[in-house]
Amino acid sequence: MSKKDIKLSPEMRKVFWRWYFFGQAGWNYEKMQGLGYYYSMYPLIDQLYGNSDDAVKASLNELQFFNTNNSMAPLILGVDGAIQESQGVAANDAVASLKTGMMGPLAGIGDTLFAVIPNTIIGSIASYMALKGNAFALILWLAYGVLRLTIMRSFVAMGYREGVKLISSLGNRLKKITSAANVLGMTVIGALIPSVITAGFAYTFKNGDVKITLQSLADQIMPGLAPALVVLFTYWLLGRKKMNSTRVTLILILVGILAYNLKIFA
Repeated sequence: MSKKDIKLSPEMRKVFWRWYFFGQAGWNYEKMQGLGYYYSMYPLIDQLYGNSDDAVKASLNELQFFNTNNSMAPLILGVDGAIQESQGVAANDAVASLKTGMMGPLAGIGDTLFAVIPNTIIGSIASYMALKGNAFALILWLAYGVLRLTIMRSFVAMGYREGVKLISSLGNRLKKITSAANVLGMTVIGALIPSVITAGFAYTFKNGDVKITLQSLADQIMPGLAPALVVLFTYWLLGRKKMNSTRVTLILILVGILAYNLKIFA
């Protein structure tokens, strides 16, 4: 039987859906996603070991600390399931090592591909469309949710099919995908700055009949200069010690009020 002919067992399908809906439900500071991981793997453990001492050993092994990106976790669940189905409880040490080794790298990749970039790009686009009264903003988020679900389902099948070979064979490609996604994300975010942030210089130079606005000069140098300066100022603030997003927001509100009343920004 070829690898393409391998299909997920009913128990592994239950494992995926449990993770999708409840993977983070039991999150805590001691084990983080450990309880959700065990709850997800329980159908397979019950099917393989039944009511036996091996079931207890496997359960305790799955209840250990676990923390990775929610969307990438199905890869680990799939590999875990494949190993346990082939080797049983004897693979406990291998499963524990596998989870520990994979959850860190996959967290970095997943946070970039499924959290930072989509939330920033799709969120910005959807918010801008919503402000314009475009109902497609909601559809955009729903479409991304369906895409993410599809990818997660393919991940659990991929992990189950490829087993422990998965990360070694795809590691370099995943790094290239992450780098390309970062470049795309920065490009899109940069393009959104002048359209989402409304800021302009208010100062006007007058000498007799001559009138020159600072904004027109700025547009000749760099269109969108004022919004870019606002973003750079915000980025600089976020890098200061004891500074958080709430304080930055309050500072921007205060600076905006002062700049408007002093006729610096329009």
